[in-house]
Amino acid sequence: MYKSNRYIYAQLIDDEKGTTLLFCSSLKYGEKGGNCKSVKIAKKLGKEMGRWAIEKGIKQLIFDRSGYPYHGRVEALADAVREQGIKF
Repeated sequence: MYKSNRYIYAQLIDDEKGTTLLFCSSLKYGEKGGNCKSVKIAKKLGKEMGRWAIEKGIKQLIFDRSGYPYHGRVEALADAVREQGIKF
């Protein structure tokens, strides 16, 4: 997971194979020239990522918050993924 001042990015990586399984970002939720740094958008992103993970057969993962405090957008993203049935 990475978050900038305007956007948030998340990806699922298979560490054993060294490949990226899924990638999504909040870029698609914003208007042109606007930003996507709300908790509501992070929650949408988490729901989408959780749904894609379930479709790929992923049931459990390790959440790396990249040193960001666990609140706000980071917490919203993680909680939305959990709501889809993924275990951390």
